[in-house]
Amino acid sequence: MKLVPQSAPYIRKPVSVSRMMLDVIIALLPVTVFAMVMNGWGGIYVLLISLAAMVCAELVANAFIKWPKGMKFKELFSKEGFAKLREGYTINNILAPVISALIFALIMPANCAPYVVLVGALFGMIIGKMVFGGLGKNVFNPAAVGRIFVAICFGSQLNEAYPKQYAFSQRFAYDITAGATPLGFTKGSLSNIGHYDLLDLFMGSIPGSMGEVSALCILLGAIYLFARRSADLRAALSYILSFAAIMLVACISFSVKFSGNIFEMWMYQILSGGMLFAGVFMITDPVTSPITKFGRVVYGATAGVITVFIRVMGAYPEGAAFSILIVNMLAPCIDYFMRGKKNTYTWKQCLGLAVALICAGCIISASVMGGWF
Repeated sequence: MKLVPQSAPYIRKPVSVSRMMLDVIIALLPVTVFAMVMNGWGGIYVLLISLAAMVCAELVANAFIKWPKGMKFKELFSKEGFAKLREGYTINNILAPVISALIFALIMPANCAPYVVLVGALFGMIIGKMVFGGLGKNVFNPAAVGRIFVAICFGSQLNEAYPKQYAFSQRFAYDITAGATPLGFTKGSLSNIGHYDLLDLFMGSIPGSMGEVSALCILLGAIYLFARRSADLRAALSYILSFAAIMLVACISFSVKFSGNIFEMWMYQILSGGMLFAGVFMITDPVTSPITKFGRVVYGATAGVITVFIRVMGAYPEGAAFSILIVNMLAPCIDYFMRGKKNTYTWKQCLGLAVALICAGCIISASVMGGWF
């Protein structure tokens, strides 16, 4: 038997990697079109800068990584030299950075300073991906790396960039103040849900990152993506369901000690921020995910719990991008502990995961009831 070395993503179905990537781009179209229509030029230039920066960064970095041995730089400008360098490129070297660029732009606010978008895109692609060796070898999600970097370095510029949106509902029919995203109201009290109606949250008529505000567009993309089986449903479902379950515990605990509509608080947390977007388009990244079936369930559930912990007990109102990076680091550990085991589910594994989620629920309940956040 001959062993053939391969790099991620590891797929076990008769489809090509390029077809899967193209499906992701198609699934992102509803969110992308919504972002451009709602934000106009302020959203379009963010998308264009992100696309140009990440695609060019990958091409240039790949040129150094795959530089033919013994080839001099001046030979690049000859027909033979260019042909040698081009041999190492495939359509995947274009589609992969396009996906990362779209995701990065969509988790950024419109009207953001161009230099902030450029720096974040370059940092995410070079530091988050290319330093590890390029396509299929990166440990972290490039879009999440770039977004967290600019959030830390240019936080005030990002907050100032959030645009005004108009509420769809008649109940709150006025211009919403720019500056704070809906989750910004909940820090300090889960019942502080601002002036946003659930219809506004579902449709996307709220301030926030361009691609994270419309749950409707995200769900349309999710239906296409999972119907085509171009993304792993296990990681997405475990992420969203674990988040929903632990957040429901937090809302119930808050309502017991203080007051508030449990369902309204719960839906507000689900529809606000980047949880749904991350659950569909980021946690499902096959390169940075574990290989095994149960490993991906644990991977998604861990990210969901971390997102709730950051939102409720952390300093940031949002936690999706942070949780993605944290579980990216844990993915190799999950694969290590699953080595030698059957690629299936056992009652012991399911029981262990259930106990871990119950413990997480107890911690978040104690935090809320004790007023630790």
